[in-house]
Amino acid sequence: MTRPAPKEPDMLHTLAALAVLQGYITSARRAVRRRLGDDDVGASTLELVIIVLGLIAVATLLVVAITAAVQRRVDQIT
Repeated sequence: MTRPAPKEPDMLHTLAALAVLQGYITSARRAVRRRLGDDDVGASTLELVIIVLGLIAVATLLVVAITAAVQRRVDQIT
């Protein structure tokens, strides 16, 4: 006898679980904001620009480092 294949989780149950989790997360955020008394809920444009520039700088450094490492390996091969 062969066993029946296990059924995949029902998508409806997954969506319901995600909805419940979203509700818990929302209520937790609301409770934290209430305790902190912080009305500022987002980053300002200047903060976002600084963060993006920092990420661009890190990405540029990684590209330079990887390019230099590859170039050294190529020089060793030839």
